[in-house]
Amino acid sequence: MYKKILICLDNSDHSTTGIDYALEIARSMDGGGEGDAGLTGLHVYAARLHNSRFREMGEGLPPEYRSEEELQRQRDIHDDLITRGLRMISDSYMTPLDAKALASGITPGHVHREGKNYEEIVREASEGPYDLVVMGALGLGATEVSTIGSVCERVVRRVTKDVLVVRDAVFTGRPMGKVLVAVDGSSRSFGAVKTAAALSRVFSSDLEVVSAYDPDYHHSAFRSIAGVLTEEAGKVFRFREQERLHTEIIDKGLARIYRNHLDAAVRLAESEGVGATQKLLSGKPCAQIIRHVAETSPWLLVMGRTGVHATETLDIGSTTENCLRYSGCSVLVVSSEAASLESTEAQRPFTWTKEALSVLERIPSFARGIARLMVEDAAARDGIAMITPEFMERVRKGMKW
Repeated sequence: MYKKILICLDNSDHSTTGIDYALEIARSMDGGGEGDAGLTGLHVYAARLHNSRFREMGEGLPPEYRSEEELQRQRDIHDDLITRGLRMISDSYMTPLDAKALASGITPGHVHREGKNYEEIVREASEGPYDLVVMGALGLGATEVSTIGSVCERVVRRVTKDVLVVRDAVFTGRPMGKVLVAVDGSSRSFGAVKTAAALSRVFSSDLEVVSAYDPDYHHSAFRSIAGVLTEEAGKVFRFREQERLHTEIIDKGLARIYRNHLDAAVRLAESEGVGATQKLLSGKPCAQIIRHVAETSPWLLVMGRTGVHATETLDIGSTTENCLRYSGCSVLVVSSEAASLESTEAQRPFTWTKEALSVLERIPSFARGIARLMVEDAAARDGIAMITPEFMERVRKGMKW
């Protein structure tokens, strides 16, 4: 699963709990034996920032300290004390990691970096051989209204490795509740399934797969359009036919597609030796997933960094970002990809003629996959193995696509 783990330390409750999570994963990687299990602690301190602030305060010093010679002497003393002092503090932040790791027979590595906190974490994560970064959702600067710290948010956006964001102030041990993984049909969501299955074994947790589709968006869009269309424009747009398309095909077809995603995800988990339950959610995906988290209280939510609508330049998908911000549990953002295992339903042996495929290509892209499902549903009911344009026409009666 993971070979090298970087744990970000700042002596906050969340980062301290992150040590426990990282150790559980590290022990599973090391096969439970003693030695180096690929766990490294990181702390970032900002000596240069303190030194520059001290220089800015020079004009406010008493007159006897304002000579250039005295100012330089004070700066040298301050620079030395601050640099050595912050390094000593940084060393002390490694103490909880060392104590817990050595008790488990693991020798952790230490990395100290000087500079801007999130920038140095990103540099270390990117330059090092790590495949998992563990950090607390909130640091020492957290306020009562904070949902995620600025350092954590900036790191998650910029690091391309998997990131486990810990929200628990205390590690309660095992069993800890279930692992929840969200799928949308993208390769990264199926990568999340494989990772979630592995972690459910490590933490002796049940695994649940959820998928959320939004049947309401297009209806809202159509209601909005209907309010501004002229009668002539409505005829050109064929508003009533388009609305019927969404009601009869899109909504039902979306549910079918996302059920197939769930079936494929469960089969993928089973191929990893883990059984899983599934749940189809209807509504805005981020809202439904967050609500499901609140209702079922998993200890961990696993999601792909980006989803099915991602572009090449996207750093994190909006659903994952919102769930990271508002889910009340720890969140693992996964960057790896995996191919799905097709559901039994998707494996039905249909042959499409070239002419039928040509007809299918003329259907608008947003409805093409759903239309194909509906044609194959009808073929299954009628015992048809070869799909032709004539059969598609029979299915098409009373529908517009």
